[in-house]
Amino acid sequence: MTVQEYRTLDPTTGKLVETYPLATDAQVEEAIARACSAFAAWRRAGHDERAALLRAVADALQSCAAEHAAVMALEMGKPLVEGEAEAEKCAWACRYYADEAAGFLAPRPHQSDGSQAHVRHDPLGPILAIMPWNFPYWQVFRFAAPALAAGNVALLKHAPNTPRCALEIERLFAVAGAPEGLFQSLFLSNEQAAAVIAHDGVRGVTLTGSTRAGRAVASAAGEALKPMVMELGGSDPFIVFADAAVDEAVKVGVASRCLNGGQSCIAAKRFLVERKVYDRYVAAFVAAIEAKPFGDPRDRANEIGPMARQDLRDHLARQVERAVAAGAEVRCGGEVPDGDGFFYPPTVLTGLSPEAEAAQEEIFGPVATIYAFDDEDEAAAIANATPYGLGASLWTSDRARAERLIPRLDSGSVFVNGLVKSDPRLPFGGVKDSGFGRELAREGILEWVNVKTVWIK
Repeated sequence: MTVQEYRTLDPTTGKLVETYPLATDAQVEEAIARACSAFAAWRRAGHDERAALLRAVADALQSCAAEHAAVMALEMGKPLVEGEAEAEKCAWACRYYADEAAGFLAPRPHQSDGSQAHVRHDPLGPILAIMPWNFPYWQVFRFAAPALAAGNVALLKHAPNTPRCALEIERLFAVAGAPEGLFQSLFLSNEQAAAVIAHDGVRGVTLTGSTRAGRAVASAAGEALKPMVMELGGSDPFIVFADAAVDEAVKVGVASRCLNGGQSCIAAKRFLVERKVYDRYVAAFVAAIEAKPFGDPRDRANEIGPMARQDLRDHLARQVERAVAAGAEVRCGGEVPDGDGFFYPPTVLTGLSPEAEAAQEEIFGPVATIYAFDDEDEAAAIANATPYGLGASLWTSDRARAERLIPRLDSGSVFVNGLVKSDPRLPFGGVKDSGFGRELAREGILEWVNVKTVWIK
């Protein structure tokens, strides 16, 4: 459906707060022209100047973390504590690249038949970032910090339901002293976004979003021969063997499934538990997830807020209904509560076949599905039996078992005895329908440079 405007809609009450018009085509052209002009100067800026800007942005983020958290709570229902942590994490990413970018981008000598040969890393130009609503600050900074540190400039098309977040991020860069045109937010329709991707002034595109959106954006970027990074959906397995610290695996599993109201690509969604401890794990998991308080995200007592939009809540409810029709047993939750807002209770489903529709598609909300397995081969088969491959969490005290399973899991990352997460120090991304390319660490900054070979005689 074509977007007609951007809207701030409070998911706690369901009430419309404010609307924002789309940019005109003339405004888009002007923004790209500003970006190109900014790039001409920023590409020549030294690492110290780029690092100083990123540190200033980090300072601005941290000084107003509570205010940014309030905007996230208003627009997409994130609990205040999580929103403050998100702002802090964005500041961490800025400081990480301020410290590390010069080393990542330093010329690297190579052997050749010349008197000298090396590889240098030059920025590409203006990059379009198409970002989602679920982590409305972190997803932007996960791209922006390395891209800007490498000498590129950024054009942001944020999700239509988080316009205030987009404007606040743009303001952060202005307050920090960014040159005009270095970071701009544009309210675009999908058709306008496609035109921006094709524009000669734009040199790359990154998307975090659904697999469907990824296919559309990748097609447009491929047609224009633009480099791209796609971080798409996930249905991450959380694999628990009988020799694991089961109580800790319950605690971390529940936290992973409920983080951000379950609206996270890298959240654990499918829980695979060795049959020997299956009943114990399910009982403890249900008790722990039922104890999670949910409600108004501005009340610090609540750990789970509403879902971001009514259509997302309704889609989740239909997924649960279809799962029950396919034989799933509802252990807790499973019904839309009465009252205002887009709430859905923490829910646990068991008894599904790994081949069932609910096991194959991404469940984007606080709903966990739990499956039993008997051995390593079955665990790996169930874990890989989806189109997705973003992350996997593996719980065992047997290091040899972990080493055997890590290469067998179709995922961009494997976390052993820990929560799958994105960390500025580690490359992040997926395989299969979860996308391609990497963000963060050295690999993330190298996505946005021309790896240029220099040969001298």
